[in-house]
Amino acid sequence: MKILVTGFDPFGGEKINPAIEAVKRLPDMINGAEVIKLEVPTIFGKSAAVVKDAILKEKPDFVLNVGQAGGRRMVTPERVAINFQGGQTPDNSGQAPQEGPIQVDGPAAYFTQLPIKEEVAVIRKAGLPAQISNTAGTYVCNQLFYQVQYLREHDFPQLKAGFIHIPYLPEQVVNKNAPSMSLADIVKALTAAIGAIVS
Repeated sequence: MKILVTGFDPFGGEKINPAIEAVKRLPDMINGAEVIKLEVPTIFGKSAAVVKDAILKEKPDFVLNVGQAGGRRMVTPERVAINFQGGQTPDNSGQAPQEGPIQVDGPAAYFTQLPIKEEVAVIRKAGLPAQISNTAGTYVCNQLFYQVQYLREHDFPQLKAGFIHIPYLPEQVVNKNAPSMSLADIVKALTAAIGAIVS
């Protein structure tokens, strides 16, 4: 069994992104499942292409995309990806997203196939705050979440996929009034969540 776990590179002027830093530190095996780790660019469209290539190469049973949600104080498995992109923050190509649908022939939304209630339960059991989120935003995180679901529907029907948002790291909030979580705790939370996913 394999799970492909992705993390975004730094964006928005940040020097670090907790997503890829945590993903890189995950164990190579969790509950008997091989963990494939992948850095993806914070670029609309390109991130999904990188993930598709990895799916074709690795043939995972699960895909878990991980992204930073600055301002959240909990680890938040996402329930739904919406067919909309927008916002004013440029991605790492320097382009702000064109507001509108991600896929013109796609449904309004996709629900994750991952056991998000169980993910929250095991993260809390590990002593860390977690709750289900019903919005992945409209930036690259939601776009990648939606695109992987679209790929699943059209090309990889056996795949189960989902998304988890994580808080800032402490060093990112030195000059911000925002909550944070240590890298060790984020890794602990993701490891617990992956254990629930592959069980």
